[in-house]
Amino acid sequence: MKIIIPELSLVAIIGASGSGKSTFCKKHFKSTEILSSDYFRSLVSDDENDQTVTKEAFEALQFVMSKRLELGRITVCDATNVRAEDRKPLIEIARKYHCIPVAIVLNLHEKICQQRNNSRPDRNFGEHVIRNQIHKIKKSLRKLKWEGFRYIYVLHSPEEVEAVEIERQPLWNNKKHEHGPFDIIGDIHGCFDELTELLAEMGYLVQPRDGFPFGAGYEVTHPEGRKLVFLGDLVDRGPKIVQVLRLVMSMVHSDNARCVIGNHDAKLVKKLIGKNVQLKHGLAETMAQLEPETQEFKDYVKEFLSALVSHYVFDDGKLVVSHAGMREEYQGRGSSRVRNFALYGETTGETDEFGLPIRFNWAEEYRGKAMVVYGHTPVPDPEWLNRTINVDTGCVFGGKLSALRYPEKEVSSVPAHRVYAEPIRPLVPQPPNGLSLQHRSDDMLDIDDVFGRRFIRTSLRA
Repeated sequence: MKIIIPELSLVAIIGASGSGKSTFCKKHFKSTEILSSDYFRSLVSDDENDQTVTKEAFEALQFVMSKRLELGRITVCDATNVRAEDRKPLIEIARKYHCIPVAIVLNLHEKICQQRNNSRPDRNFGEHVIRNQIHKIKKSLRKLKWEGFRYIYVLHSPEEVEAVEIERQPLWNNKKHEHGPFDIIGDIHGCFDELTELLAEMGYLVQPRDGFPFGAGYEVTHPEGRKLVFLGDLVDRGPKIVQVLRLVMSMVHSDNARCVIGNHDAKLVKKLIGKNVQLKHGLAETMAQLEPETQEFKDYVKEFLSALVSHYVFDDGKLVVSHAGMREEYQGRGSSRVRNFALYGETTGETDEFGLPIRFNWAEEYRGKAMVVYGHTPVPDPEWLNRTINVDTGCVFGGKLSALRYPEKEVSSVPAHRVYAEPIRPLVPQPPNGLSLQHRSDDMLDIDDVFGRRFIRTSLRA
């Protein structure tokens, strides 16, 4: 049996005493990845069998677990974990650090566990203990998914346990092995003509081609082998939404482009799967333009958009792309909170005079090492702020369609042919003093920038 475990996950081993949990862990995981309840009992009391210090042992275990997950290290909890109340803190810690909880259940027969336990002179508790543990495991099996475990594997015999192979799988957002060069394009919103102009300006050749799973599409190539990255919001408001979808789907299918999901794309998916969604903010235009298309094409669009991830991490972690931005602690992680941030950014809970949510400027507080490229909120011109840049320049509102070229950090833009939709909130031009976002941010001293120990590199000691 092959067990697939996400590279960043919390693995809970569930099994009665004598089921072989510790042996299983030592066979498949590094010693540093395993947090054993017995070991932590010995740490706090010098006796791994001292049940009176269980509370203190698990407090220490969960502290180390939290630190490992915070640092992005896979962690395995080697304990009986037979009660829902024992597993609940594990799920909470995994959610706190946006890691995927995995359950591996050693559901062995009671007789096997009793025989193994009897052969261990250090385990002198009665047979009723194992009997109760196995009873609780059987009651828990159908509830594990409801508790929050995303991957659940149940092993029923020693032979199944022995035959297990564990494969660690990178998260969908992990493209650290892709180093570019990339051209990262902001919100398109159906502006197909401007998109093809921008591609031509950056040296791409666009040619119509048939034979894609969804029918007609486009072959898009670059003489230097550059790869396109689309920041979502392909649909709504603009005049040629279907053509944009065909081009982007063609490139992703041919593996010469990546695309993350935008909030408008996510809303279209809800509509296509039959949910009650209001036809507002450009969705009516999308549905009208999709109407003449075949059902097969609409189904492919639904599947394509549904499969898009929230963000990507490229170039050994140096580059992060998402629709609305990405905090450092969310990068390379997977949870609903991470996805919501990628789709919508962060809001204060208030609305402005236009009735739109007031957005919290996360980029002002960003101090991460990775460069973050995003869109979502239209700006007159792309500007750098703390290693982040917004390349949504409001093409559909009569602005520009822009792309960041990586690693060159150059911006390419083409003007919109016309205003296709009126923005609810006007695009705010740069203030007359000419200060950039970075200059304005630098005027405000952040204590975290100067507090504590700092290492200064000089010409004498690089």
